[in-house]
Amino acid sequence: MQVSGGPRPAPTTLTAIFFEVLEKFSLPHAYQYKKAGAYTPITHAQVLERSRRLSLGLGAIGVKRGDRVGIMSENRPEWALADWACLCSGMTDVPIYPTLPADQIVHPLNDSGAVALFVSNEGQAAKAASVRDQFKTVKAIISFVEPKPAGVDHSFAELEALGAALDSPTKAAEWKAAALTVRPGDLATLIYTSGTTGLPKGVMLTHDNIASNVRASQQKVPLMSGEIALSFLPLSHIFERMGDYLFFSCGVSIAYAESIDAVPFNLSEVRPHFAMSVPRLFEKMYARVLENAVSGGPVKARIFAWARNVADRWADAKLAGREPGVFTAWQYGIAQKLVFSKLKERTGGRLRYFVSGGAPLAPSINKFFYAAGLTILEGYGLTETSPVITVNSPDAFRIGSVGKCVAGVEVSIAADGEILTRGPHVMQGYYNRPDATAEAIDADGWFHTGDIGVLEDGFLRITDRKKDIIVTAGGKNIAPQPIENRIKLNKYVSQAVMIGDKRKFPVVLIVPNWDNLEKWAGLKNIIWTERRQLLEMPTIRAKMEKEVQSMIEGLAHFEQPKKIALLEHDFSIERGELTPKLSVKRKVIDASYKAMIDALYETDEG
Repeated sequence: MQVSGGPRPAPTTLTAIFFEVLEKFSLPHAYQYKKAGAYTPITHAQVLERSRRLSLGLGAIGVKRGDRVGIMSENRPEWALADWACLCSGMTDVPIYPTLPADQIVHPLNDSGAVALFVSNEGQAAKAASVRDQFKTVKAIISFVEPKPAGVDHSFAELEALGAALDSPTKAAEWKAAALTVRPGDLATLIYTSGTTGLPKGVMLTHDNIASNVRASQQKVPLMSGEIALSFLPLSHIFERMGDYLFFSCGVSIAYAESIDAVPFNLSEVRPHFAMSVPRLFEKMYARVLENAVSGGPVKARIFAWARNVADRWADAKLAGREPGVFTAWQYGIAQKLVFSKLKERTGGRLRYFVSGGAPLAPSINKFFYAAGLTILEGYGLTETSPVITVNSPDAFRIGSVGKCVAGVEVSIAADGEILTRGPHVMQGYYNRPDATAEAIDADGWFHTGDIGVLEDGFLRITDRKKDIIVTAGGKNIAPQPIENRIKLNKYVSQAVMIGDKRKFPVVLIVPNWDNLEKWAGLKNIIWTERRQLLEMPTIRAKMEKEVQSMIEGLAHFEQPKKIALLEHDFSIERGELTPKLSVKRKVIDASYKAMIDALYETDEG
């Protein structure tokens, strides 16, 4: 089966979008950032001037059109300004995840041939300095902060000052004219995919790859000038980056969260209309709401249960295309005031849509938020597809799916269930890797996503990663992600990873939700000094086994994990267990915890 999102947007460039926005809008808050305890705006006029001067400053230190420039920073306005400066100068930027350890930043900078590197702060500067002798082409390191940290050649302010000294009305006109000579097929960025095996590969995304995705997404997500979006997912990943281009293109103000940990506070402070996130945020919010309902006493728990039941009935009618009955609508209004209004307040009270991507979102969580009055538009894509392939929209919304194709995009399901896609969003290829490019994009232009899915009335539903499929020793195929997502819905579970490829039966590694487990242990008068002691207690093991078992009831017998192992610490990027976008490296985890996993298989039966 094959579907299409309709005609592709006209070819264009990100620089053309940049100048189009600055001619159309002159708002006081293109970007916002936290300074001295309050959000401070940057106007559209300042964005234009500062981007131009940064661009001229880069030229003054010898960075020229066609060069690669690294950006290693957390989300902040300097990230966006450096990006616009590079794009308007015909340079290609190379985003580096700021969470990567020092030894992992060397490959993307050397492989891309980056000649300069922006770093955000003292910590990132120290990281770059510690491996600078391994850089083959980087000649200048530029810090966003002032004064310059050790090992930094120029500060952001110095670069702007260099550009300001060269700036003039004539120079500004020349700079804009040159920027508009950038072609749709020119390389905009090289994004190194984290991957679950081997060295990261540089994904070559052109101006038109990303710009076509921006234009297509404009047709799907209703945005209005003057609204606010909170930006907190890494700009080093294409999901938030394209989203920020989308917000910018529509005159939506982009407010940068102080950090991931500060997101709950920043939501109530900024009061955004939009936010892009990954399922982990919604899982945590959902768990917190349920925990508050249960811990508030029997009366509060009963009110919550009643409100949720009413909201479910209201949602069932809405999702089926019907208007809820008068009595249900009246009850729903009461439920909103008593229960769900508090959840909305925590997001600032103005949120119109969340957009979710990066991993599958459990349908039960999506329905809960929808019933509560917070709509999550779940979408799907990859770095190699700029990224959006499909997304739900307000007028084409189906929970459990990742929506319909955006404009210009085609999707087909291969004979083995793999999702294929073709269109202007598909990357130019992997940098310096023609072999990998030929393997990913076939002769007809179809990109092989590596994901398994089905099409239902034009809506795409993801069932699992092709490479993640577990094949047991008995030949049974198991898709682990949906099962892991079910288990993580339990309030006592923080993380869950299934193992079982080529083994007799599946098992699951569990990282407990320590807040909830320790509360339970306290109520049972269990005494401990270290968490490791808790994990070794039969009572705790029995409790966690019971909780996991309650989440897998109804699965086929061969799909059910037969044993569990409890881990003290979360899986981490630093130990190589997660990619920078928090995807599980199942093979790494299998190898890292081999002794523990082997012990689970010491007996023949689970």
